Amino acid sequence: MRDYDELISFLGEWGPFQRLIFFLLSASIVPNGFTGLSIVFLAGAPEHRCRLPPSANLSREWLNASIPREVQGGREGPSRCRRYRLESLANFSALGLQPGRDVDLSQLEQEKCLDGWEYSRELYLSTIVTEWNLVCEDDWKTPLTTSLFFVGVLIGSFISGQLSDRFGRKNILFATMAVQTGFSFVQIFSTSWEMFTVLFLIVGMGQISNYVVAFILGTEILGKSVRIIFSTLGVCIFFAIGYMLLPLFAYFIRDWRMLLLALTVPGVLCVPLWWVIPESPRWLISQGRFKEAEIIIRKAAKTNGIVAPAMLFDSTEMQDMKLQQQQQKAYILDLFRTRNIAVITVMSLLLWMLTSIGYFGLSLNTPNLHGNVFINCFLSAIIEVPAYVIAWLLLRTLPRRYSISGTLFLGGGVVLFIQLVPTDFHILSVFLVMLGKFGITSAFSMLYVYTSEIYPTIVRNMAVGATSMSSRVGSIIAPYFVYLGAYDRYLPYILMGSLTVLIGILTLFLPESYGNPLPETFDQMLKVKGSISSPHYTKQMSILQITPL
Repeated sequence: MRDYDELISFLGEWGPFQRLIFFLLSASIVPNGFTGLSIVFLAGAPEHRCRLPPSANLSREWLNASIPREVQGGREGPSRCRRYRLESLANFSALGLQPGRDVDLSQLEQEKCLDGWEYSRELYLSTIVTEWNLVCEDDWKTPLTTSLFFVGVLIGSFISGQLSDRFGRKNILFATMAVQTGFSFVQIFSTSWEMFTVLFLIVGMGQISNYVVAFILGTEILGKSVRIIFSTLGVCIFFAIGYMLLPLFAYFIRDWRMLLLALTVPGVLCVPLWWVIPESPRWLISQGRFKEAEIIIRKAAKTNGIVAPAMLFDSTEMQDMKLQQQQQKAYILDLFRTRNIAVITVMSLLLWMLTSIGYFGLSLNTPNLHGNVFINCFLSAIIEVPAYVIAWLLLRTLPRRYSISGTLFLGGGVVLFIQLVPTDFHILSVFLVMLGKFGITSAFSMLYVYTSEIYPTIVRNMAVGATSMSSRVGSIIAPYFVYLGAYDRYLPYILMGSLTVLIGILTLFLPESYGNPLPETFDQMLKVKGSISSPHYTKQMSILQITPL
């Protein structure tokens, strides 16, 4: 029986139909780029200090001295969360005493910001932080909002594959795009932090589901030679394009509600794609819907200017395909069925999770870097383009273990080095952060291919899904790494750099898949470095034809 790639080989690899699908599906990923990291600007925390009520009867001198000084991030400035006790200041002012000369300020009693806060409008006109005062005692709410978005991403990544298997790739693609766009629009009308956060969680569910289903649809429609380019350069670079547009929108739109409205519009522009992007013929065949699959394949042939064979499916072939669908079922515990497989699974879960912490930690930390927050965010986005190109080149030419480990060493090493840079060398610090982001992004983009190569067919999708969910756990944790920067500006870099270097070392003990055939059974799985390969596996490897990328 012919497989699907052989069945559609007459279409060619890179005709007008394939180019159209490649670019339209990649373009549908652009809104994901700014939705996933929009919280950087939606929840921007400007400089703030305690508000003094208009009724405060203070002289100009006492007004200027009403806020204590404190050291923040190595620099001295006015306190963000404390003020001198207002009643005491009013008494001193009424007596005509002068701060610093007649009164020792260090001995004065302090109090919380009982009348709210004054926020600098230099960077933002409004954010959810200024709207609902998510500062001081409530500053924990900001990283929680980000983490709950990634909880939505975790839930979405869990259900998107199952939904697309049940209801079709195209239907779920556009349904999840509608969820992402629709609930982002509803967020504009949020009346409380709680409402905004719950809606943001739902947006996260749609955001990742849209990405995953577009990825699946593209890999199923496109031919072998185009799939890796689509997986690494197509969806990834268009995600980076969306990421690059985010600081551009945020620079010109400083109000969070209007910014969110502007970020919602591109999702609406994707609606006409419904009439252009087809359903996956592979999925239709798997459901026994051969006539619908044949219609799509013949339309593709017409678009490519190719005459399709008179008969695409014969009765025997259709029967064989139906029998092939009744495959042996696999369960999540199969990922731990032997010691070797369990070790590979645990190491893979750690690899995905810690790489995700590094990627999202550095991405979310851009507002805390020296310099212009909009430029820093743009640099963080644009550095991903060469990272994806390098990842693609490494996948084509070098062993997987060394490629991933090397890029992780690069990313983690330079991030660790940041603490040694003198505080006045701001440009060097930003450069090292971007170099670290480059290395970690390159490693992150290679994980899908690598994981799919080391697991056998029966559990391959399950393994990729489980490790991908592990990366979502990492993204949930990442905002709290950034939050630690409020206590020590170097602490996030020390933690992220150390964990990244550690997982880079562990990666060297994983099996090498480059140049090996994809395993079909558990017996054919590669072994962890240091274990003894089975003779049965070695014999099979010698007779199997090596499948190139």
